[in-house]
Amino acid sequence: MELKQPTSQPIYQTNMTFSLDRRERQKALSRVIARIRESLDIDIIFTVTVTEVRQLLNTDRVGVFRFDKELDCQGEFIYEDVDQKWVSALSTKLHEHYCAEDFTQLYQEGRIKVISDIYQDINCDCQVKSLEKFQVRANIAVPLMKGKDLWGLLCIHQCSQPRQWEESEIEFVQLISEHLGVALQQADYIEQVKLQSAQLAQAKAREKSAEHQKTIAKTIEKIRQSLDLESIFRTTTDELRHLLNVDRAAIYRFNPDWSGEFVFESVAEGWVKLMDEQLQRPEIGDNISECKLKDLVEPPTDTYLQDTGGGRFAKGEVYRVCDDIYNCGFNNCYIQVLESYQAKAYVIIAILYNHKIWGLLAVYQNTQSRDWQQDEVYLLTQVSSQLGVALQQAEYLQTLRKQASEISKAAERQRALVNTVDKIRQSLDIDIIFKTTTQEVGRLLEVERVAIYRFHADWSGEFVADSILDNWTTVAKPQPITELVLLQETKAGKYARNEVFVPISQGEKLWGLLVAYQNSQPRYWQEEEINLLAQVGVQLGVAIQQAESLKQMQIQKEEIAQTLKELQRTQSKLIQSEKMAGLGQLIAGLAHEINNPISFIYGNIPYVTDHVKDLLNLVRLYQNNYPQAIGEIQDQLAAIDLDFINDDLPKMLNSMMGGADRIRQLVISLRTFSRLDEAEMKPVNLHEGIDSTLSILQHRFQQHNNTLKIAVIKEYGELPPIVCYAAQMNQVFMNLLTNALDGLKESFTESPTIWIRTKVIDNIHLQICIADNGCGIAENVRDRIFEPFFTTKEPGQGSGLGLSVSYQIIVEKHGGQIKCISELGKGCEFIIEMPIQQNLV
Repeated sequence: MELKQPTSQPIYQTNMTFSLDRRERQKALSRVIARIRESLDIDIIFTVTVTEVRQLLNTDRVGVFRFDKELDCQGEFIYEDVDQKWVSALSTKLHEHYCAEDFTQLYQEGRIKVISDIYQDINCDCQVKSLEKFQVRANIAVPLMKGKDLWGLLCIHQCSQPRQWEESEIEFVQLISEHLGVALQQADYIEQVKLQSAQLAQAKAREKSAEHQKTIAKTIEKIRQSLDLESIFRTTTDELRHLLNVDRAAIYRFNPDWSGEFVFESVAEGWVKLMDEQLQRPEIGDNISECKLKDLVEPPTDTYLQDTGGGRFAKGEVYRVCDDIYNCGFNNCYIQVLESYQAKAYVIIAILYNHKIWGLLAVYQNTQSRDWQQDEVYLLTQVSSQLGVALQQAEYLQTLRKQASEISKAAERQRALVNTVDKIRQSLDIDIIFKTTTQEVGRLLEVERVAIYRFHADWSGEFVADSILDNWTTVAKPQPITELVLLQETKAGKYARNEVFVPISQGEKLWGLLVAYQNSQPRYWQEEEINLLAQVGVQLGVAIQQAESLKQMQIQKEEIAQTLKELQRTQSKLIQSEKMAGLGQLIAGLAHEINNPISFIYGNIPYVTDHVKDLLNLVRLYQNNYPQAIGEIQDQLAAIDLDFINDDLPKMLNSMMGGADRIRQLVISLRTFSRLDEAEMKPVNLHEGIDSTLSILQHRFQQHNNTLKIAVIKEYGELPPIVCYAAQMNQVFMNLLTNALDGLKESFTESPTIWIRTKVIDNIHLQICIADNGCGIAENVRDRIFEPFFTTKEPGQGSGLGLSVSYQIIVEKHGGQIKCISELGKGCEFIIEMPIQQNLV
C-alpha cells in the first residue's frame, strides 16, 4: 500500500504498460475531460466519467464514493461502472476501510491511496474484509475535493487479480478527480443560480400581482369618486376600454322579461354606437331575450336563465369569455347578433344588485379575435362588483334625498343652531361670548330682547349681558326674574307669555339663565323654540366653563411649551449623538474593510502589468524567431486573436488601476468624513471636510434618467486651521448639501448649480456659504426651519432634525451663527459664521 502526494506536473515513462502511448493517452484524457465539460448535470458527469475511466484503464470497477456530512467518516457509493461478473457497490454504507479517521486526514491533504494487492499491502484484517465484500484485489482511491472540503473518493477497483498500478495510471486518475472537483463546484454554483432565479421569478410574480392590484384599485377609486350613476357608467366604460385596449366597453341593463338595453358605452372611433343603433333598431334589445341569453347559457336553445333566475350569472360568475365568436359553437342567430355589434371576441360579466341580476358589463374586441387573460377577466369581475355597489349607493342616495326633503326644516334649524354654537366657540373671551350669544339667539328666534342673568352665591343675581332690538315699544310689562321660577313647569304654547328662559349650567352647578323676551306682545312659545334655546344654553354653559379655565390653561400651555422645547432639544441631541456615533463607526469600519483588499489590488496591479508585458514580449520574440509556427499554434493564435489581446490587455489593466485608485480616494473621503479619532476640538482643515462630503454625495450630482447633472462651484478662500469638532462640522456640511440637492431635485432649473464659498472676516471669524438655485423656501416656513422635527418634506422623507442639529452644532457647540436667505423659486443660501479659535476651557 502506498500513499502518494498529488503531482503538479505530468510524468510519462517510455516503458509504461498503460495500454496507450503518450499521444493516445493525451487524447484519451482530453476526451474524458471534454465529456465532463459537455454537461452541467452532475449525474451525467459522474455516470460518463466512471464509464470512460473503466474502459480506458481496463479495470473491473470504477466508482464514486461520497462522504456523509452528518456521519463522521462514513459514506456510500453513489455512481459506478462495473463488469457484469462482479457485485455492485451502490448504496452500500462503508466505514472501516474507506473512511477510517487516519486516512480521512490524508485524503483531506490530497493524498492518493494505492493498493496493488490487498493481501500483501494491508495489515488490518477489517479493511481486507471490507474490500472482500466487493471482490477487490487492487485499487486506487483518489480524493474528490469540492473547494477545500473533502467531498468523496474516486475509486478504481481491480477484482480479478492483483495489479501493479503504473505511475501514469495514478496520474491519469488524479487529473480526472481534479476536473470532477471543478464540476462539483460548478454544480453547487448552478444550484445557487437556480435558487436565485426562482426567487427572482417569485419576486417578479409578486411585483406583477402588486401592479395588477394597483391598477384595479386605481380603476375602482375612479368609480367611487362619484355617486352619480351616469358619471360612474361613463368613467367605468372609458377606463376599461383604455385599460384593456378594447374597441368597445358597454353596460347592458335587463328588463323583467330578460330583454334589455345598452345604458352606456365607450366605443373607439370608427365603430357603430350601439346606444344609437338600439334607438333605430329595437330588435337589438329583443334579440337579447329571443336569442342571445339562451345561447349564452347552453347553445343553441335553453330556458335556463328564466327557470333559475340567472343561474351561474346570478352567482357572479363569468357569464361568457369568447376568444373568437366563430369558434365557440354559437348558432347563426347569436352570431348575427354579435356581428351587429361588430364583435369578434368578448367578455361578459354579471352585474348583481341586491343579489339579483341587474345587467351585464361587456367588453368587445372588434378588430380581431383575442386571447383573454385571466387577470383581465379578474379585473372585470372586480369592476362589476363595484358597479353593483354603486347601484346600491345610488338607491341609498335617493332614499337619503327623500328623507332630507322631509326633514329640511329641522335640518335648517339645526344648521342655524350649529352656526350659532360655532360663533360662540370662536372666542374664549367671556364678553364676546355673551354678546355673540344674545345677538344670534335674537336673530334665530326673532325676538326683541335676549338677556343673560347670573346668580350670585346667595341666589341673588344680575343681568350680565343684554341684546335689545331697536325701535320696539313695550306693550306688556315683562315678568320679573323672581316670578320665572314659579312658572318653570308651564307647558310650551299653553299660555301666551312675554319671555321664556332656560338654565345655564356650569358642570352640575346652576350658573344663571338665558332669557328671550317678546316685549311688544305676549307670544306662544313653541316646543322647538324652547328646545333650541335650551341647546344654546347648554353650549353657553360649556363656553363659560371653557372661558373661566382659559387663564389656567394659558399658564399651563406656557409651561408645557417650555418643557416641550426642552424635551425636543434634548431628544434631538440624543438622536444626533447616537446617529453620529453609529454613522461614524459604520463609515470607519466600512472604509477599513474596503481599504485592505483594495490596497492589495492597487499594490499588485503594477506587478501584474509588468508580468503581462514580459509575457507579451516573450510571445513577440517567439513570433520573430519562429515565424512559421505549426498549424495547431496558428489555429490557436487565430482563435484567441493575439493582436487584440496585445492591444486590449494593457488598457484593461490601466482601467483597473484607475478604478482601484477611485476606490482608494473614496475610502480616504469616508475616513475623513467619519473622523472617529477626532471627537475633541482640534484644528482641522474645513476644506477637506467639505471635499470629503462632496465625494460621498458624488453620485447625487451625476445625471440620471429624470435629473440633470448638478454643477458644483467652489470658491475657497485662504482659511487657517479651524478649531472645531470635525465630525460635527462634517455633519453640518452633509445636512446643508443634502437639503440643497433636495431643493434642486424639486426645481425645474435648466442648469442646477451649488456654490460653496469660504473666507475669513475680521481676522477672528470665518464665513461659509452654501447656496443653490433650486426651488427655495417659502417665507411662511422660513422662520421655522431650525425648529426640531419641523420639515417641509413629504411624510417619511425627512426627520426634521437635519437643520435643527446643524443649528445646535454651529450656535451651541461652536458659538457661531447660521442663517438662511431664500425666496420661493429663486434658490436658497445658508450662511455660517463662527470663530476661528474656540475657548477650549
